[in-house]
Amino acid sequence: MNDPHAVTLPDPRTCEQARLSRDARFDGLFFTAVRSTGIYCRPVCPAPSPKRENVRYYASAAAAEAAGFRPCLRCRPELSPGNDVWQRGDHVVARALKLIGHGALDEGSLEQLAARVGLGARQLRRLFTERLGASPLSVHTTRRLLFAKQLLTETALPVTEVALASGFRSLRRFNAAFAQANRIAPRELRRQPRAAVTEGALVLRLAFRPPFDFASLLAFLGGRALPGIELVDETTYARVFGPADAPGWLRVSAWPGGEHALKLELHCPQPAQMLGVVARVRRLFDLDADPRAIADALRGEPTLRPLLRKRPGLRLPGSWDGFEIAVRAVLGQQVSVAAARTLATRLVQRHGMMLAQAPLPGMNRLFPTPEALADADLRELGVTGARAETIRGMARALLDGRVDFRAEQSLDEFVARWVALPGIGDWTAHYMAMRALSHPDAFPAADLILRRAAARGGEALGTKALTALAEAWRPWRAYAVIHLWRGSADAASTPRAKRQGAAA
Repeated sequence: MNDPHAVTLPDPRTCEQARLSRDARFDGLFFTAVRSTGIYCRPVCPAPSPKRENVRYYASAAAAEAAGFRPCLRCRPELSPGNDVWQRGDHVVARALKLIGHGALDEGSLEQLAARVGLGARQLRRLFTERLGASPLSVHTTRRLLFAKQLLTETALPVTEVALASGFRSLRRFNAAFAQANRIAPRELRRQPRAAVTEGALVLRLAFRPPFDFASLLAFLGGRALPGIELVDETTYARVFGPADAPGWLRVSAWPGGEHALKLELHCPQPAQMLGVVARVRRLFDLDADPRAIADALRGEPTLRPLLRKRPGLRLPGSWDGFEIAVRAVLGQQVSVAAARTLATRLVQRHGMMLAQAPLPGMNRLFPTPEALADADLRELGVTGARAETIRGMARALLDGRVDFRAEQSLDEFVARWVALPGIGDWTAHYMAMRALSHPDAFPAADLILRRAAARGGEALGTKALTALAEAWRPWRAYAVIHLWRGSADAASTPRAKRQGAAA
């Protein structure tokens, strides 16, 4: 293939085999466009397979649409998981894509986006065309229109609210853009919406590539769930979120029938926030990961090989809010998971925002803001004076811009800025990068559990030795961390001593 964007595609033979076998492991990694029909599909499309000579492969939905193809109404490309191959690492395209996913083009211009990654607009546009086959604005527009298509198909949300939820301020512009991309008007698509409503919430499908170890992810989040904010059991994650004057809630569970998707029940009073909320949920559950690529990179390590076999599809737990993870990381320094949760619960009870009415039973608080903790008296929590000052210092640093959770910063830049704050070391900064930035290569090498697990029964490795060993695991070191932590938890019958690591 000679297409300029083929660099991000699997090789043509792999694409062909995946298309003919409808291999769900490749869902979202490429799209099949059929020249005879003008339609592009997911590789799992149930329609009869087109002739090879009529097929072209594209690395993204945006590239297929830029080439003039429209999305299939049967396999629905809007349901495919994202392709995190584009966002891997700290190169310019990855950073720009992360920013687009965080809504940088909702309010800002292409010039502002380019400036945030240190390029001119023309150069960024060229890089996107070479790597993805579509411009940044095309990627942004396709993302919004596919989300709108899902809302129109799966919910009874009014078309005006669908336009707002997908980032369009003008109904006229939304109608025109949607009709151009789909060759059908929004209201025509919505004649018979398959609306699902639960307790006043929308119900949406969030697809992933198998395998997916949902149970382990729930266990990780459940051990750290904060009463009043989160509720986690063996099958479900629920959370309340702000703003305080119009709080929303969400609940995530497995989609019935074994489909490769999670079920999101979402009550979001402000439609304009909906796309961002769904994006957060996808990051929280790491739904765009490619477990096949991760396993291929890690299975060469003898320590990791049995862990990968035991728990295929183990994901990187994300977070809802960066400041929340930062505070919990500090509270988790040198204590157990249970102790860190106790301290965080006290913090929420004393300094969190109390909601006038609980959106869900027992969920009536929001996590404290940096403003609330910048000068708060934290002695009653039971933490040391130094740790209390670290939390206050983090809050002040966020408020004055010395640190932040911007998606475009590299891992090294993020860590360097955070460790410059008193009380923040490499372990804490890398843990924050794992959870708050969902950075796949974050690696808290000082973690005692990791150093013991990687030693395979011998004396715990030193930090430098573990860092050297983990060079072979790039760019997926964070996934190795999760596997080693989980393997250690599985192997331990009872917790022994208070240990640094996995405690926030």
